[in-house]
Amino acid sequence: MRKKTMGLAAAMAMGLAPGAQADEGMWMPSQLPAIGKQLRAAGYLGNPADLADLTRPPLSAVVKVGGATGAFVSADGLVLTNHHVAFGVIQYNSNPQRDLIQHGFVAGDRTQELPANPDFRLRVTTGFDKVTDRVLAQARGKTGRAYYDAVDAAGKALVAECEREAGYRCSVVNMFYGRDFYLVKQLELRDVRLVYAPPRAIGNYGDEVDNFVWPRHSGDFTVLRAYVGPDGKPAAYAKENQPYHPPAHLQVASEGVNEGDFVMLAGYPGTTYRHRTAAEFADQVQWRLPKSVEVMKQVQGVIEDAGRADKQAAIRYASQLQSLKNGIKRFSGELDGLKRSDAVEIRRKDEDAMLAWLEKQPQARTLRPDIDAVAKLIANGNANRERDLLFAILQSQTQLMRSALTLQRLAHERTKPDAERETGYQQRDEDLTAGMLKQVQRRYDAAVEKHVLSALLLRYQQLPDPQRVPEFDAAFGRTPAELATTLDHVYGATRLGDEAQRLHWLKAQPDEVAKADDALLKLAATLQPALLRIEDQRKERDGELLRLRPAYMQALIAYREQQGRAVYPDANSTLRVSYGKVTPLKARDAVSYSPLTSTAGIVEKNTGVEPFDAPKPLLDAIAKGDYAAYLDKRSGVMPVDFLSNLDTTGGNSGSPVLNAHGQLVGLNFDSNWEAVSASWMFDPRYKRAIHVDMRYMRWLMDKVYPAPWLLKELGVPAR
Repeated sequence: MRKKTMGLAAAMAMGLAPGAQADEGMWMPSQLPAIGKQLRAAGYLGNPADLADLTRPPLSAVVKVGGATGAFVSADGLVLTNHHVAFGVIQYNSNPQRDLIQHGFVAGDRTQELPANPDFRLRVTTGFDKVTDRVLAQARGKTGRAYYDAVDAAGKALVAECEREAGYRCSVVNMFYGRDFYLVKQLELRDVRLVYAPPRAIGNYGDEVDNFVWPRHSGDFTVLRAYVGPDGKPAAYAKENQPYHPPAHLQVASEGVNEGDFVMLAGYPGTTYRHRTAAEFADQVQWRLPKSVEVMKQVQGVIEDAGRADKQAAIRYASQLQSLKNGIKRFSGELDGLKRSDAVEIRRKDEDAMLAWLEKQPQARTLRPDIDAVAKLIANGNANRERDLLFAILQSQTQLMRSALTLQRLAHERTKPDAERETGYQQRDEDLTAGMLKQVQRRYDAAVEKHVLSALLLRYQQLPDPQRVPEFDAAFGRTPAELATTLDHVYGATRLGDEAQRLHWLKAQPDEVAKADDALLKLAATLQPALLRIEDQRKERDGELLRLRPAYMQALIAYREQQGRAVYPDANSTLRVSYGKVTPLKARDAVSYSPLTSTAGIVEKNTGVEPFDAPKPLLDAIAKGDYAAYLDKRSGVMPVDFLSNLDTTGGNSGSPVLNAHGQLVGLNFDSNWEAVSASWMFDPRYKRAIHVDMRYMRWLMDKVYPAPWLLKELGVPAR
């Protein structure tokens, strides 16, 4: 075991060294000129300096879509993203009479495009400025909650100043865990419409069986369009709105890529944890991932059982269920990968070596006390981790309960000046809150929600006393029978299932909400003091970590630099760029995969039974073999998906994949099972990303579910 561990550690160190492996890295655009030599050596034919400017192509065409990524692909606001990223939009427009999930959707022209759910947003980054000094000016010298509040207040002030220009959404993000802060400015487009979506059996071919698995045969793409008001400014959906004209759009390549070709990806990766401490690596592997999967599987089972008995419930919870299944498989793969890479042991040895090196450096005396304090805070923070996990899932996996808690919290925050309100409950957030409340009835069923709550709260009732919360015990009782009685009463008496009622309470004054006689609102009022108290405790701890972690990062960055290793910040949903090559995969002994799949694989997998129930029009088109102008010239096959060694994580779904000329050749949608753990540890032997080949998308839109007017707009007319 020791030999194996040391060998892997050496291999990974080599994989991270500049020149030996140029493929790791979710780079901030501002860092790209500094690695321009490596970019050009890898095969990029553009000017790396141009990539540092977010207002110039190609990065000005890359947008944040919901919690993921997309890209403008026409001058009239067409946006390309994944089928699974836009699945909520598809589900929102579906019902038993018009099931767009199963049958897909092709707008005949712009008048037939369908509005997205009211809280769906598309954001275009227009500014990214370092504001570290302003954020930390009033925080220095403070600790704990005071430090947290000073950073929070400074961030809110910067955001308010930035958002004085109407139509923009701004945020302050931190890099390297509190060492640097940046102000991100984004144009927020609120009218987004569904233009083209393949049927489920194309967009999600293989479903969970194939999720995070290579080889793949999924056409995971959807086309949307962004609109603005007649004055050209962002506006809510209205028939008179006009297509948005982006500052740039990507050109769909007429040719594809092959093994060894340069590729580059730009997107909004969610969160990575590669710079976390060894203790946090251990907690992730030994407790957090296994427990999260266990609880989420239970919720999945509840929703699936309900859907089998009720078609309407199945449609209403389709998007939530898809997200749950994706999360479960991702966490399972992450756990498997971290164990396979022996990540806990490697990170522990790496941290020990860093600390040993630090002891010989002049800054050890100032940095080491803060580093030790970080370790203590992390250890103490695990005391209530199961309770906190259950409460987080309870709020994310319910519709009416979440609405009630949101309305009560909003009423509480409205008693404060707007600048002092909690983020998410300021005046700038109320439009999004209204959008969330408006769509509840399309994603809610009382019986399903009661079953979900029952499953979670029965777990809560079994927690040891130190993790129990008096308000929750009072509200739900201490026994299963008391819990069932409470849920039956509350959901039988509440009127929040009615959209008009929810919107009434959204607009009501705080004192009116406090006097509400609605059963669910009253229950939320009972729970709110506990949730606020838990949040206060979290902020105290987070403030200290925000103050202390920069010492750990300073030591880690210095240590990496003396090893000759470039350092990029962990991902945090800001725009990043990765580059690499179309690359095969050796998954394990005697198991190797080529980097390109074809339509032949669709037929091989097809059973006629979900999730391998390829639609008849697709099978007929494959049998006909009309692939003119779409075949891969090297292999002679009709491509479907391809594999690269690009560095990606959650949030990179929908990211455009560009060739050496900056043309669109693929659409990122997944990672392989062996690399799901890359959010914590990059292992160059296994890290691969999976992309829809644009030749497959074009062929589908030409020969299978035709949309010639869209292909013309995309600049790749039907053949």
